[in-house]
Amino acid sequence: MKNIVLLTGAGISAESGIKTFRDADGLWEGHDVMQVASPQGFAANPELVLDFYNQRRKQLLTVTPNKAHLAITELQKHFNVTVITQNVDDLHERAGNKNVLHLHGELLKARCTKKESDVIDCTKDLNLGDLSKNGKQLRPHIVWFGEEVPLLEKAAEITQTADILIIIGTSMQVYPAASLVHYVNNGTPIYFIDPKPSINQSDFNNLTIISKTAVNGLPTLVSSLIDTTL
Repeated sequence: MKNIVLLTGAGISAESGIKTFRDADGLWEGHDVMQVASPQGFAANPELVLDFYNQRRKQLLTVTPNKAHLAITELQKHFNVTVITQNVDDLHERAGNKNVLHLHGELLKARCTKKESDVIDCTKDLNLGDLSKNGKQLRPHIVWFGEEVPLLEKAAEITQTADILIIIGTSMQVYPAASLVHYVNNGTPIYFIDPKPSINQSDFNNLTIISKTAVNGLPTLVSSLIDTTL
């Protein structure tokens, strides 16, 4: 059974109603991203940051997976599928996607401000005074700007195993996540699904560009790939 690796970004979640900041000149719900998505922002105004993610968490619980997420679940029936996502929502999991690696953390989890490995589930509001088992303030389990991406090495190892790579909902402009495409073996088929592709056919060998949204492009590609196994 072939290994298919998907690299997913904000575009796949946007079609479920999750708002992104890159479409708004660096503003996220009216905030500069460095105010709400950096260690410096948290140090300067932790209440603002906690409230910001509380609101994002509430919004997440009002949306549902879309046809692109569900197409991945269908793909799993015919291939070994791993999803490497830059998204912090749980829409992949709710759609039934089984092997999901969250590069940038998870919104429905919190972690100790002093011990990164101390992570707990968090489905409700997180406030000042909410402490980890070590007695330290809890913070969102999110990889903020300026912080290391601890799962990047594991993601690179997974990408190297890909017989097929599908990139969807991400501009491939944000590093280090964008570097993952360079770990596929030469000749590996790469599919890039985006309504406004940021890469060219000549950028990679064996690249197919599908200029559609996730919901419109992925189900069709999945059906085509499944047909090759029947």
